[in-house]
Amino acid sequence: MSIVKNGIIALSLLFISSATIAIDKPSRDIVQEEKNRTLVINFYNDFFNKHQTNGAMNLLPEDYKQHNPYVPDGRAPFIAYFSSFFNEHPQSSARIIRTAVDGDHVWLHVHIKEDEKDPGKAELDIFRVKDGKIVEHWDVIQNIPSTAANSNTMF
Repeated sequence: MSIVKNGIIALSLLFISSATIAIDKPSRDIVQEEKNRTLVINFYNDFFNKHQTNGAMNLLPEDYKQHNPYVPDGRAPFIAYFSSFFNEHPQSSARIIRTAVDGDHVWLHVHIKEDEKDPGKAELDIFRVKDGKIVEHWDVIQNIPSTAANSNTMF
């Protein structure tokens, strides 16, 4: 009998704690999340595909924070770094494959290429948006190999 009683108590506690967790979870602002996603996608296409670096002046704060170890912090250094890259690789492109958003973070899964002959790289970009500006960026970049151990693509 005590096993049944203990089981009922355990299940009751589980239901109570689950309800508390569900109540405490902050609600998502889907409208704002979609604005964040649109902001990042438009910035990404204008900057990395059209090479329109001047648009970054309005979307990145002066103290823009960068986590890619090869790109410096700050709006002006970011623009200078990629202006140089675009001069060296005028045919570079970045095709967004999929996106995700959660609150102020926007993820882009991207196929980046230096030119049409380049097999490219798979990239995951993560942006943090605050007050209509892109304030922080992380990325993970992986070369696309000529052969793979499986038949799946990286996209």
